[in-house]
Amino acid sequence: MAEHVLPGAPPVALTLRRSGRARRISLRISRLDGRVTLTLPSGAKEAEALEFAASKAEWIRDHLDKRPDEAPVQAGASLPIEGRMCRIVAARGRRITYREGEICVPQDGVGRRLQAWLRELARDRLTSASDLYADRLGRDYTRITLRDTRSRWGSCTSDGGLMYSWRLILAPPEILNYVAAHEVAHLAEMNHSPAFWATVERLHGPYNAERRWLRKEGATLHRYRF
Repeated sequence: MAEHVLPGAPPVALTLRRSGRARRISLRISRLDGRVTLTLPSGAKEAEALEFAASKAEWIRDHLDKRPDEAPVQAGASLPIEGRMCRIVAARGRRITYREGEICVPQDGVGRRLQAWLRELARDRLTSASDLYADRLGRDYTRITLRDTRSRWGSCTSDGGLMYSWRLILAPPEILNYVAAHEVAHLAEMNHSPAFWATVERLHGPYNAERRWLRKEGATLHRYRF
């Protein structure tokens, strides 16, 4: 992939990638991190792609302006934990203490320590949810891995490994549960066929509201910078 810049105020970083399947130049802006990607057919010239981006400059900047601002995780700031906003308080000592509406974090490395704590909480919640749905499905998974993924909230490998974004712990519990049911359903259906969605509904119940939430609000979980 090649990196370029769309000039203007402000300048915008562009990533150019080629695809043998592409039939025309296309433009995509990631809802998660705002990355602007131009996909080119194999024979297209880079200059054509840059001209195309220039013609869409106003639309690109307007779209980027609507993205949620980044939020550094530090004492005095707030972030959601299981969907509820919580104020971060710098505290003495070595332990993190949490009560509704407030979380006290040691002053040394607030963001680092809080991220580690949230990852452990996410692992606990996602393991419990995965166990529940795997039991309902009658299939076992092999492992659970947590990552800070940008392109997906979870995945399931052919050997039964489940991967989740630890940032799901920031979302309301019903969102985390839906993603767990979605990935566990892949243990039986490694596709997104009608049979797969029927399996998700059998495991989880109705899920349209959770899918809408992720499409509308999911990107906001990535605004928190630890």
